Amino acid sequence: MIGKLTGKVDTVSLNAAIIDVSGVGYEVTLGARTISNLPPVGESVSLAIDTHMKEDSVRLYGFADEHERGWFQALQTVQGVGAKVALAVLGALSITDLANAVALQDKAAVGRAPGVGPKVAGRIVAELKDKMPVLAPALVPGGGKAPAAALPEGLAARDAVSALTNLGYPHGDAASAVTAAIAKAGREARAEELIRLGLKDLAQ
Repeated sequence: MIGKLTGKVDTVSLNAAIIDVSGVGYEVTLGARTISNLPPVGESVSLAIDTHMKEDSVRLYGFADEHERGWFQALQTVQGVGAKVALAVLGALSITDLANAVALQDKAAVGRAPGVGPKVAGRIVAELKDKMPVLAPALVPGGGKAPAAALPEGLAARDAVSALTNLGYPHGDAASAVTAAIAKAGREARAEELIRLGLKDLAQ
């Protein structure tokens, strides 16, 4: 099983790229967002790889990092979501935006991905909420960002902290992230904006 490829970008097509690793070209299927962020042809790139093996074929799916690959794998645990749909979701939404949609149960945001209907979008936000603890970068050993912090004042802030802790982030990290979000967006910011900014801070 191939879990990572590091080599030079050889060619790029609409939904794939060939990565030259010591003279061997690996065709890697990529989402739109990953393709747009590839370096120019001839330059080095490192991709996290998810290998799908069937009786008659082997397909490699590439991602910017292990965190994005984890989301790709988690999406496919949802009924009706295969590799193609999972890749479409990650092509339409950044990891931060997808986590925000799950936190807010915003199926409309997920439904904007090509090939994702309202029912599938609803299942994605509902089922991934229970899987968020294993996807939260703050839960990586040594990844805690701050000691326990006081809960920010205001209903929107409290809702934002609650949403982040429901996603699996430690309460102290969530409170610190929301406090930082308030400093950027102001005390009148809505919970949705605080969650978005908080997720971006926690993902760093």
